[in-house]
Amino acid sequence: MNSLRGFLHTAIRAARAAAHLHRSSIGSDLGVAIKTSEADLVTRVDKESEALIREVLLSSYPDHVVLGEEEGQPGGDAPYRWIVDPLDGTLNYAHAFPFYCVSIALEVEGTVQVGVVLDSARGELFSATRGGGAYLNGAPIEVSRQRTVAQAMLGTGFAYAEDAIAQNVEVFARMLSRCRAVRRLGAAALDLAYVAAGRLDGFWQLQLKPWDVAAGLLLVEEAGGRVSNGSGEPYRMGDGALVAANAHLHDELVTALGLADRAALPQ
Repeated sequence: MNSLRGFLHTAIRAARAAAHLHRSSIGSDLGVAIKTSEADLVTRVDKESEALIREVLLSSYPDHVVLGEEEGQPGGDAPYRWIVDPLDGTLNYAHAFPFYCVSIALEVEGTVQVGVVLDSARGELFSATRGGGAYLNGAPIEVSRQRTVAQAMLGTGFAYAEDAIAQNVEVFARMLSRCRAVRRLGAAALDLAYVAAGRLDGFWQLQLKPWDVAAGLLLVEEAGGRVSNGSGEPYRMGDGALVAANAHLHDELVTALGLADRAALPQ
């Protein structure tokens, strides 16, 4: 079995190649198209970035499979599966708003073992291996030590489904009076990296896809945080709600959000 460090180095190489493409394409024709709604966009850079990442990963590990946002998972099943969001925060990117990233995770026998989130605009590289800790540009990071929701700065995002938007608007409005601030930045993978680095005290969102969260989940856990569904049970990719925070804050945040009815709903 290859070491996790070798897998991590390959993931970083793929992420850097995609991030370079992101930066070099700014100001060009992005080929913006609508996927499911006016807020759900795809660009040629999304597609080209995923193709580039697949090339790097599969040239190193041809017996692995890749699940990507744009191309799905061609090639069947395998014990080693890469989970890729080639450009998380596409809407931000299309508007030249500098909050977007590459997210790459490696799942081995159903458990995420390697995670990389690279902020393309700032060059900040968040990385983690299972049992090896979480890092920002090579320096160890950890979640915040905030103990109360009232003093917490939280992040959230809105799913594209109409019912999820309606519920999150209600929760968003309620949380505004219960915490110090709520930020909606528009890239879940980077939001989770910010929780891991202690920049956000907590984060919640509904109806996230595996490529949105796989790398970020590992980052939060390896930085000492907890990630659960809306009822407080350990989060499984595909659950209807995600809540991430440090261990001191987590249970109070779950209670305040009141998302238990969305916890394990299939997407």
